[in-house]
Amino acid sequence: MNRDSDEKPSEASSDLAGQMNARLQAAADLRARGVNPYANDFRVSHAIAELPSDLAQLPPEPEIAADALRYAVAGRLVQVNEMGKARFLFLRGDRGEMVQLYVKADNAAAFEAAKTLDLGDIVGVRGPLFKTRKEKRALKAEELRLLTKAIRPLPGKALQEGHDITDVGLLYRQRYLDLIMHPDKSDVFRKRAQVISGVRRFFDERHYVECETRMLLSTNGGAAARPFKTHHNALDIDLFLRIATELDLKRLIVGGIDRVYEIGRIFRNEGMDRFHNPEFTSIEFYQAYATYEDLMVLTETLFEQLAIAVCGTTEIEYQGHKVSLKAPFKRIAMADAVGEALSGQALVHAFEQKVEASLIQPTFITRFPVESSPLSRRNDADPRFVDRFELFIVGKEFANAFSELNDPVDQRGRFAAQVQHKQAGDEEAMDYDEDFCRALEYGMPPTAGEGIGIDRLVMLLTNQPSIRDVIFFPQMRPDEPGR
Repeated sequence: MNRDSDEKPSEASSDLAGQMNARLQAAADLRARGVNPYANDFRVSHAIAELPSDLAQLPPEPEIAADALRYAVAGRLVQVNEMGKARFLFLRGDRGEMVQLYVKADNAAAFEAAKTLDLGDIVGVRGPLFKTRKEKRALKAEELRLLTKAIRPLPGKALQEGHDITDVGLLYRQRYLDLIMHPDKSDVFRKRAQVISGVRRFFDERHYVECETRMLLSTNGGAAARPFKTHHNALDIDLFLRIATELDLKRLIVGGIDRVYEIGRIFRNEGMDRFHNPEFTSIEFYQAYATYEDLMVLTETLFEQLAIAVCGTTEIEYQGHKVSLKAPFKRIAMADAVGEALSGQALVHAFEQKVEASLIQPTFITRFPVESSPLSRRNDADPRFVDRFELFIVGKEFANAFSELNDPVDQRGRFAAQVQHKQAGDEEAMDYDEDFCRALEYGMPPTAGEGIGIDRLVMLLTNQPSIRDVIFFPQMRPDEPGR
């Protein structure tokens, strides 16, 4: 239902029901005449985007040759212009491209078929291309077929240049409607796919092994976050949806696979805002015999290459900020960024409150206090800190990396401290993972690892203000009845 209509809700609901009943009756009438309103026997020869567009190569309609190439295309009907003995129909393809159809009354079958169509229907058409007197490309419909009857009418105008849906929540809940009304938005998700394939190619070329690890675990670890909890009936045990892939990937490093990565969903039972969704996509990667400093170089190379691949340049704009993703990125220790002699959690808190939002250009923040990093390796020169960095761009964290803690005695002590924090009320503290400690006792080589939020990266490279704009189906409150 179009909530932005001037009609009262009851009138709008009645109008919608009337339109849907009329379309249902139209489908029934077609069936009674032996026409399937959901046909699947029309074969497309070209996507609408593939149709020739050079008007100089197209003849006027009266000069179409008998042996001219015939094109079979299909798309969604978004506009109809009636002109007496002719109709102009407009079909839209999956990238928002349009083709104009010319249906003449002298083709009785096609002309009658056009009369049964409603806006939103999926239509197939076959015929030659020509240029109109107004120097527009058109396809002369020699065959016109209804392929799918749309029972629910589109709200407002369906053409890309004219729509009237302002209920953003409706569009997020009904992403299919959002993409119909705003076909340009599909470009964001095509670029998202390009980012993910680019990330995968980047690590494959460097001989990392793509892995798939567990999503259901008996312990909660790998990050500071509240988990989603469920129960497995057959085993009669509680399980958690993973909040990170870290511990399992490091188990694989112990097992002898020196370079591993995983692109996958992470689940955190936390608040939602423009940069947070309860389920999101990340890549975590781990490399034996590397340090966090090696990963800084790797990360800035990755971001630079993705910017060029997706945006064509390293000089991008994000929500009014000019950002350069050209390597190398700035590096600064957390204490230097804060400018105060603080330690432990106080230092982290001061950084988050006073500095984080000001980091517009890509900046690696290093030297985190050990209390905030239960899985990181202590710095050799100053064991109060760990060998860790976080990458900040436009005031937000995009990556978190460190040289991994591989001392099982130290790790046991860190886990024990986490248990104490949890007992004191910290719901984001990690569990004690005895199996991971056992794995470290077998020996994990010196290793560096990192996590990068894919959704935020896509936001940055497509200039989208909210994480909901780069996730097909973001988490929302339950829909209202009758929407």
